[in-house]
Amino acid sequence: MHFLRKQRGITLIELMIVVVIISILAAVAYPNYQEFVARAKRNEAKAALLRLATNQERFYLNNNTFTDDVRELGFESDDNGETSITENDYYEIEVTASNASNFTATATYRFGEPEKSKCEVFTINGRGAKTSTPYTDCWERTR
Repeated sequence: MHFLRKQRGITLIELMIVVVIISILAAVAYPNYQEFVARAKRNEAKAALLRLATNQERFYLNNNTFTDDVRELGFESDDNGETSITENDYYEIEVTASNASNFTATATYRFGEPEKSKCEVFTINGRGAKTSTPYTDCWERTR
């Protein structure tokens, strides 16, 4: 009697080929994912500073002066209004009113990840000037 058996399962070679393909896809996708996350963190800082600047202008219209209390600008603060933390806790926001006609708002990255060496500090002032350090193009960066 001759028995014909059907092959069941997968061979070791087939499994290794699948693992190699997944590894290649992961090697390509992971750096792109990291960059996407970094851009999302930067966007959080930029959005918070733009909102702060808008609220600062509104405060100026009502009081004829700028404020250095982030609570008066609609931000939460645990330390007497000196600083605030962005929504996802990545950046610390601080505002200084240098005089009645200008202010400077700063968002500083709080952690030591690679992002700290790229776009650690964002700044905007009452005249709309935007700067960043250590890279000077963080406000415009898409990568």
